[in-house]
Amino acid sequence: MPLTIRSKCWVEQDGALVLSDWRVDLLAAVDELGSLSAAAERFEVAYRVAWGKIKEIEGRLGYPLLVGHSGGAGGGGTELTPAARDLVARYNRFRAGLAELIEQRFHQEFDV
Repeated sequence: MPLTIRSKCWVEQDGALVLSDWRVDLLAAVDELGSLSAAAERFEVAYRVAWGKIKEIEGRLGYPLLVGHSGGAGGGGTELTPAARDLVARYNRFRAGLAELIEQRFHQEFDV
């Protein structure tokens, strides 16, 4: 069975977690589903937990990530701010590029 490489990366500020794959994927799910509640359900966490993680990121970065819309015929909803969409896109590009580099380096060192 051949060797495979696995890695995890996250972004901290002053030793505190700011961004991780999970947190960015949660934001992407909010963008896709139009609802923090639906995104929390998809990730099988309580709404309060999802909300808390978003607030932690906002507190560290210093800008809002979500805009809520209330009521109406279709009910309320939540969408990402333009800054949050940009953050998700940049993190995902970083994540993909890092995975490529790690894979290349692994193959160089382990000749697989």
